[in-house]
Amino acid sequence: MRSFGVEEEFLLVNVQTGNHAAVGENLVAAASAKSTRGGGGGRSTATHGNTLTTEVQREQVEAVSAPFTCLSDLAAALKEGRAEANRQALVFGARIAALGTSPLPELPHLVQTSRYRAMEERFGLALREQLMCGFHVHVSVNSPDEGVAALDRIRIWLPTLIALSANSPFWQGKDTGYASFRYQVWRRWPTAGPTEIFGSARAYYDLVEMLLSCDVLLDRGQIYFDARLSATYPTIEIRVPDVCTDPAHAVAVAAVVRALVEMAATDWAEGKPPPAVPAEMLRLASWRASRYGIEDELIHPKLNRPRPAEESVAALLEHVEPALSETGDRSLVEKTIRQILANGTGASRQRTVMNSARKLREVVLDAAKRTTA
Repeated sequence: MRSFGVEEEFLLVNVQTGNHAAVGENLVAAASAKSTRGGGGGRSTATHGNTLTTEVQREQVEAVSAPFTCLSDLAAALKEGRAEANRQALVFGARIAALGTSPLPELPHLVQTSRYRAMEERFGLALREQLMCGFHVHVSVNSPDEGVAALDRIRIWLPTLIALSANSPFWQGKDTGYASFRYQVWRRWPTAGPTEIFGSARAYYDLVEMLLSCDVLLDRGQIYFDARLSATYPTIEIRVPDVCTDPAHAVAVAAVVRALVEMAATDWAEGKPPPAVPAEMLRLASWRASRYGIEDELIHPKLNRPRPAEESVAALLEHVEPALSETGDRSLVEKTIRQILANGTGASRQRTVMNSARKLREVVLDAAKRTTA
């Protein structure tokens, strides 16, 4: 089975008030010191092989899992990563909250590294306002060519993942009308969004070199495609999902992503071409998924026409069923997806709490409780 791992970004919020807590650097430094004393080599490593790292803003922390082949191991690591991040945050009077965007109208504070300062100088408000939390899934590939073949074949399914993980309806103190406004804000970046079919690893790398030569991007880390070859690991990285408040949702999304990569690699090995869908259509599909989540029609990934969200999700599950069955993940994934369709996404939950409590801080505090429940 292919190995896979996840990166979860979290907001840091005050335990009592839900206000932003700019303690990310302190949290990671303290955890790293503790790990060093325990023989961890200077990295903040929890059980199950998680590492805590800073993100672009001091109001964030990221939990990075080790790679696993068994979904139950990844699920355990994901939950322990959240628990460890929360334990470290509590030392500073904070908690983690798995929210795709912060509902509160507070500007964040930049982590002061040379790279982030250079990004702020070049991209201005796009960086200063960026307080968003994503869920990134890494899946192992056997070669760059297999990785690019997978990128070419999973691209039509990514909008459905946006819809299923949507968890960011509020921005700067207002209801945006979107289920995943994080995806809209993320599209500010020059390379963010869907890509055309590459056809080969050479074509992928040629495009990356062309983009880097234009003196817009600072480095390869700013290749922000919806899915990309990792510059660090022998993986492809799927970047479109919001961080999920419910850990069960995150586990199901990760399992679907691995299954998508496995099906894509199999199709490539069998000589099946990728679906010839232009990037313009995928932009429309991603916009609609970001706007409505699962609460309206989605652009069907095979028909390229608006259809009820349940049909698009059913098409996704049918497509990945062979891979999910092979890994033994089918039952768990289908059960969780049914629950999402029945009960709503994280965005639905946030709006329900807001309609009841009438205070955005209650939305934040509810998410903080549920993140590590």
